[in-house]
Amino acid sequence: MKTKIISVIAYIILAPIIGGLLDGIDRKISARMQRRVGPPLLQPFYDLGKLFNKQVIVVRSSQSFLLLCYLIFMIITGAMLYAGVDLLMCMFVLSTAAMFLYFAACVTSSPYSTIGASRELIQIMAYEPAVLLTCVGFYLVSGSFEVSDIAFGKFSDIIYLPGVFLAYIFILTIKMRKSPFDISTSHHPNQEIVKGITSEMGARNLAFFTLTEWYENVFLLSVLALFITNRSPVSFLAAVIVILVVYFLEILIDNCSARIKYFDMVKLAWAVTVVLAGSNIWILMLVKQNIVN
Repeated sequence: MKTKIISVIAYIILAPIIGGLLDGIDRKISARMQRRVGPPLLQPFYDLGKLFNKQVIVVRSSQSFLLLCYLIFMIITGAMLYAGVDLLMCMFVLSTAAMFLYFAACVTSSPYSTIGASRELIQIMAYEPAVLLTCVGFYLVSGSFEVSDIAFGKFSDIIYLPGVFLAYIFILTIKMRKSPFDISTSHHPNQEIVKGITSEMGARNLAFFTLTEWYENVFLLSVLALFITNRSPVSFLAAVIVILVVYFLEILIDNCSARIKYFDMVKLAWAVTVVLAGSNIWILMLVKQNIVN
């Protein structure tokens, strides 16, 4: 119990620090890929501090409340994961947090923000099947949805779930809002709908959104680590290496691909989910059934 409490506290304190550093690394590597020097590694923290210090002017006061709920639910999601509870429940809470972001964008009545919110819903529709199949895959291998059982299994789950692993990496690009799937908002000035869901967010509200994204990225990468970890302490080092490699690939894809249309994103995401994750789970179920028989 003490270990779980320490893990939860560590996530709440360290996740925004790690998330901010990853954001800084993203900016630095992206700049180098574009033959620029780029901002300092700690620039995301400087930007966050400026946002909190700016005068608060909001279109609708309810937006601040909704974004605060978005942040709180995201923290709860990560805390549940590091407490070792039900992974499926973590994903349900994650979806609830996404709904608060949607409403925060819609409540302003801005056409740009509303279009971004609609596209955010389409993104959810695109990646949710892969998220659910990821949970199902972990259950078939570990016999449990409990994160503690998945993380400390006898073998790494990627041995049995290579297709699910690749499908999850694919939808990470959507979840992290990176090109070619940055249709609801973008970290780069290449949107024809201005900044999508963040169009009417400023000062403290934008800071809440940025902070929540950092928490979410750490959560998503922690789920990725579940594919690698097992009872061996060495597996946790291997998980960190895999996370860094995957994050670099996400940055590379972000910088060398053009954004696609939303219906192409949905079709591609579902196709990858069915072909990789679906077939992987189907084969795994057949193998387990033959073993039982």
